[in-house]
Amino acid sequence: MSKTVKNMIMRDYTTRMGEVQEAMVIGVRGLNAKDTHKLRSGLAKKKIKVTVVRNALATKTLENHKLKPLSEFFTGSTAIAYGGSSIVELAREVVTLTKDMPKVELRGAILDGTVFKGKDGVKQLSEFPTKDEAIGKIVTLILSPGKKLAGQILGPGRNVGGLVKAIETKLEKGEAIAKIA
Repeated sequence: MSKTVKNMIMRDYTTRMGEVQEAMVIGVRGLNAKDTHKLRSGLAKKKIKVTVVRNALATKTLENHKLKPLSEFFTGSTAIAYGGSSIVELAREVVTLTKDMPKVELRGAILDGTVFKGKDGVKQLSEFPTKDEAIGKIVTLILSPGKKLAGQILGPGRNVGGLVKAIETKLEKGEAIAKIA
């Protein structure tokens, strides 16, 4: 392959992954057309992109990039998956889609500079909460004590209000109210 063609491919990788900070490396050796289509179309629904790369050129392209640690997984037929709302969502989708595709090899992923190696690492990453889920949990934790405190403050007032309402109802019906000794 000529140097001009190599430079064009490297520019294409730079364009595609220029701003990407989180990605996953997948081994796609031996994957048939049907499974490839199923994987790509399933990921495309979540706006996740898959790029099959030439290992040496991708390694050279990512030398000064945040995805450089993924270069260690570039062996054999390699694809990089990136995009979607988060790497956690990407990991969940890939794990789900590849359950019945034994030839797909989950090699690794990167999240905020932390590398998750192999199938176990990717599965571990898929169990993390997404950003939205984490924000929801934090909001719940922040609001929970306030709700409990408000309940404690309002509880006695509600009890007194209930008693006053019961007395009022009895008086309207002309019933006698018990005397307090």
